[in-house]
Amino acid sequence: MDEKKQHFVLVHGSCHGAWCWFKLAPLLRKAGHEVSVFDLKASGIHPAMPDQVVSVADYSQPLLDLLDSIAADERVVLVGHSFGGFSIALAADKFPAKVSVAVFLTALCPIPPFHLLIFYTTYDCFLPSSPSLLLCSPFHAKQDLQITR
Repeated sequence: MDEKKQHFVLVHGSCHGAWCWFKLAPLLRKAGHEVSVFDLKASGIHPAMPDQVVSVADYSQPLLDLLDSIAADERVVLVGHSFGGFSIALAADKFPAKVSVAVFLTALCPIPPFHLLIFYTTYDCFLPSSPSLLLCSPFHAKQDLQITR
């Protein structure tokens, strides 16, 4: 039985970078799969500074750019760890036709009734000085807040 080879997109968690997949990525490649790893904004060796990250969408932009660049008929396996769960949820919401499955590997996962994707769209939550600090909560979802620096 010939298994279909997959394209895995590995998304790191907060306070990490693409380097955290250094053991898994080669194993997947050795098995014949395509693997994409990269640094989210202001993480790893990405050139942006943490104070330049203004929203979860902004933090996730390298992932969104990658999905935008793949062929329309290609479907990927998104794997997100820790805070990367928010990034893959956002990506799956923006590119549903390009995602075969999203794997939340010990990751934050937005679930109903408090659906974070709607929350981010409404309030455009931001990360104040570090991608590991998210200023959002169920309390904020009930408020019409204008968050400024």
